[in-house]
Amino acid sequence: MRKEPATRLLHLVQTLAAEPVGTKFAVAGARLTSSPARQFRRVACHIRANPGILCAKRWRNASSICTSMLTGSLVTNSILPKKVMDPIQLSLSLGEIAVRSHRLMVDFLIRRPELGGLGDPAGIGQAFLQLTAKMIADPMSIAQMQLELWTDHMKLWQRTTERLFDLTGKSDQRPAATDRRFQHPAWTEHVLFNYIKQSYVISAEAILSAVNRVNGLNPKTAHKVDFYTRQFVDAMSPSNFLATNPEVLQTTIETGGENLLRGLTNLLDDLERGRGQLAVTMTDLKAFRLGENVGATPGKVIFQNELMQLIQYAPSTTEVKRRPLVIVPPWINKFYVLDLRPENSFIKWAVDQGHTVFVISWVNPDRRLAHKRFEDYMLEGPLAALAAIEAASGEREVNVIGYCLGGTLLAVTLGYLTAQNDDRIRTATYLVTLVDFTDVGDMAVFIDEEQLAVLEKRMRRRGYLEAHDMAIAFNMLRANDLIWSFVISNYLLGKQPIPFDLLYWNADSTRMPAAMHSFYLRNMYHENRLAIPGGISLAGVPIDLRRIETPTFILSTREDHIAPWQSTYAATQLYQGPIKFVLADSGHIAGIISPPGSRYGHWQNTNLPKTPAEWFEAASLVQTSWWPTWEEWISGHSGGSVKAREPGGRLLQPIEDAPGSYVRARAVN
Repeated sequence: MRKEPATRLLHLVQTLAAEPVGTKFAVAGARLTSSPARQFRRVACHIRANPGILCAKRWRNASSICTSMLTGSLVTNSILPKKVMDPIQLSLSLGEIAVRSHRLMVDFLIRRPELGGLGDPAGIGQAFLQLTAKMIADPMSIAQMQLELWTDHMKLWQRTTERLFDLTGKSDQRPAATDRRFQHPAWTEHVLFNYIKQSYVISAEAILSAVNRVNGLNPKTAHKVDFYTRQFVDAMSPSNFLATNPEVLQTTIETGGENLLRGLTNLLDDLERGRGQLAVTMTDLKAFRLGENVGATPGKVIFQNELMQLIQYAPSTTEVKRRPLVIVPPWINKFYVLDLRPENSFIKWAVDQGHTVFVISWVNPDRRLAHKRFEDYMLEGPLAALAAIEAASGEREVNVIGYCLGGTLLAVTLGYLTAQNDDRIRTATYLVTLVDFTDVGDMAVFIDEEQLAVLEKRMRRRGYLEAHDMAIAFNMLRANDLIWSFVISNYLLGKQPIPFDLLYWNADSTRMPAAMHSFYLRNMYHENRLAIPGGISLAGVPIDLRRIETPTFILSTREDHIAPWQSTYAATQLYQGPIKFVLADSGHIAGIISPPGSRYGHWQNTNLPKTPAEWFEAASLVQTSWWPTWEEWISGHSGGSVKAREPGGRLLQPIEDAPGSYVRARAVN
């Protein structure tokens, strides 16, 4: 007669508990030692003392859980590896890892690279000291939060016990199903992993709540404490650790640990690529080649100086719009984010709409350009481009697009030209651009007087801000997506990153000249002087954005973590000319690279009330890309049509093919 599950469980536990330590035997086809069973001797004693609990229905789920725990598998029914590694190959791999690790350590000790990023550890520590002092001064509040945490954990323990004994089929769905860290089915279906997940969520929420409920901190300190507490909470997620990630455990079992060996190799590759600093690989860097499968729209470099190359793209139509279109990209990253694959290239799409497109490709500066100031980027960037474009096309008037920092430079340039009654820029399009830096979101945690002083000292010594430092800061703004997801995939699961053009571009960041970047951070992010009439002067000219009457198109993105749309909206209250504000779905990059046919829509509202909340409340959702909306607007300012123009025209001799040589200089090889 077949034994009930609870009886089989009792027999199994009794057998394990009775065997001497070190005895090997088989359970469910797996060879084990009895040492893990020590934890279950109390189970056997409890069953003997309480025979009434041997209810098959109640114990069926518990039997399965305990048997899985005893066999060492919390995900599958067997711990037998599907693949056993060749011991000779394993020895060779470990030997290679040892040699590479030694070489990396020697290189690290010789160079002693500084910690990357924009933050100052001393300043962060001071912020948490202030937090601790405020918490100590209010012990009753801390006691209340501890009681709430204890209550939540008791409720979780009750729900978990009910599931374990099959008293309820419900599972707690916190966090929301959209949290990609917990997408593996075991996080919900398996009692133990669901408990680990929910325990983490409860503790994380309690920590963040405790920090945010502390009274008496000044807003900047409170923001800094909240940001770095979230970094800690994200880092401690159970999904980031081998022993508590069911997908990693399952993969380790199935591959016999080969995934961990591959992951260690990936980690060493990234450390070598970053020369001792961890440069996490986000995509297959060998899958893309500039000028071939990214940045491949045909064109020529027709002008260059110390700071930039000017590219004119070849026409794809017989007639083009009379006014050329000039794109001023940011110099924190490279311009080809607007020219990735042909299917999502904004530059190619604009050319196909009949625009004569010119793009500034900024240099990747080194120590020789440490003296370059913000005004140099204006004089040698868009102003130099205007002169070259007039020589190449014969047109004095242009339409200009500024992207992110390039948009800030466009606003400054327009302020400069307006002060001199120069109307060559006929329209301005701003893509995710800040000109009022009152609220810059989480970027504010990196910028205060103490941190700026540390950063400026570091930049003076080098002559520039290292690209790696900016990359760390931007990645920390979305740590789960841009740091921890790759730690899990690359190092724990041992996977090779998949080819993704946007992440290839993201990894191709640039340096920033010391003088320029110090001016930018201090006068704009720290002191918000650009929004003040005459707050800054460039080339001896006071800049007043309120005098700008140029027709303006402002495009922001709803989930932007670098230029929050509520802050970019402030520009609608600064400029005096006609303004069209559009809000696209998604974030700082994906919301811009949204060609027709993409899944991202946009919101429109012809009115411009004082607050962004009022604007959004009355806005209408359009379930298509913003690109055609912009094209309809810009076509009304294009000045008719002319015969298509070839790059350089009659006056400028092309220097080289697009995308040029400046863009090919990488900060990390």
